[in-house]
Amino acid sequence: MAILVTGATGFIGSHITRKLLQRGERVKILLRKSSKTSNIDDIDVERVYGDVLDINSINEALKGCDTLYHTAGVASFRKKDYQKMEEINVKGTSNILNAALNAGIKKVVHTSSIAAIGVDSHRGIANEETEYSLDYLGVKYLDTKHRGERIALELAKQGLPLVVVNPSTVIGTGDIYLSSTAFILWFYKKKFPGYMDGTLNIVDVEDVAEGHILAAEKGRVGERYILGNQNFTLLELFNLLEEVTGVPKPKMKIPYFMALISGYFVERILGMSFPNYSTMDLDSVKLSKLKWHFDCSKAKEELGYSPSDIKESIRKTVGWFKENGYIDT
Repeated sequence: MAILVTGATGFIGSHITRKLLQRGERVKILLRKSSKTSNIDDIDVERVYGDVLDINSINEALKGCDTLYHTAGVASFRKKDYQKMEEINVKGTSNILNAALNAGIKKVVHTSSIAAIGVDSHRGIANEETEYSLDYLGVKYLDTKHRGERIALELAKQGLPLVVVNPSTVIGTGDIYLSSTAFILWFYKKKFPGYMDGTLNIVDVEDVAEGHILAAEKGRVGERYILGNQNFTLLELFNLLEEVTGVPKPKMKIPYFMALISGYFVERILGMSFPNYSTMDLDSVKLSKLKWHFDCSKAKEELGYSPSDIKESIRKTVGWFKENGYIDT
């Protein structure tokens, strides 16, 4: 039997696909004809053209498969991508997971996000039991990932043998859409005007891909597992980026209300678009005041998940940017 990976041309999905092939697995991927394929051009993998909004192509892709890694999704804080996130993160998730249930797939790993968990305002460090409480922010990415995960967990109750994984902010090689690594590029190019009070949890994409495979092998059905690594304040993260890259960190601390006004003016008045985590769009600003710290011990204890050194992850990310023309060498 084969393994189907959706989103295999993207950041996390391409690394999962490579790891599965290295293990000698038979892998199929579902991809659109318009997808950028640079992440998988050098590997031999069976392709089925379609997308998660096309039921016929989903059913065709699932034929002969017993395992599904559903990584397809849209990660964006830009208003122009709101409808796309609604379609892919919610409707697309419902389509493929319902199809997997009907097809009798033996194991499903659904790629959610810490965005679907939210933050713990009391303890300060969130875990898999943290109740989502960020609806009030009106951030479409959080909303669609949370609703997509709810669909997945409900189908698990209906008999789909599904495990959810929740990656934190992922860095590493192959982020061709700059979905989560853009803040490193932004830092390297000295585009940050300053820093704010928020925090992040950072993890390498190789660790996240390995965590997916461990979840398929050892994860308990109906459970979710946070795939993260190290917690940072933004200032601590900028200090580390300065240490690794040699680029001076921004010195100014930006008050939240100033960033919010600036983001509204730049995005909603001027209509300009910036990478995720740039603090130049409204959604990034709203999220930057929160404490995105997470406890990854459940994945470590139950799956054998063991994340690697973040300094090396930053070096690999910068090296990939240089090799692919994002940074002048």
